[in-house]
Amino acid sequence: MEVWRQGEVRIADQVVAVIAGLAAQDIPGIVTKASGLYEEMSKRISGKNIARGVQVFIEEGVTRIEMRIAVHYGTMIHTVCRTLQKKVKDVVETFTGLEVREVNVRVEGIDVG
Repeated sequence: MEVWRQGEVRIADQVVAVIAGLAAQDIPGIVTKASGLYEEMSKRISGKNIARGVQVFIEEGVTRIEMRIAVHYGTMIHTVCRTLQKKVKDVVETFTGLEVREVNVRVEGIDVG
């Protein structure tokens, strides 16, 4: 009698990066860059634009996420970054089952427009 083995599930770093990027889009104060309608739609479908500025490192089921963002002028940077860190951790853990140990945020710009 053959024994069934469940096997392994691997989630690509890019998939985790897209999930983190989607979580970031919902946070007030973070700048999202918009371009032409067609280009924006195609990037959303592929996930490439959403994951831009996000790096994911997964080792032995433990995840570290590095995010580069810009914020709107007048935003309390420390508050929006803490909100981002918590939301990304919660969303990635919920959707993937991975343990997120760190979400590091680097603010690289201010939008004054």
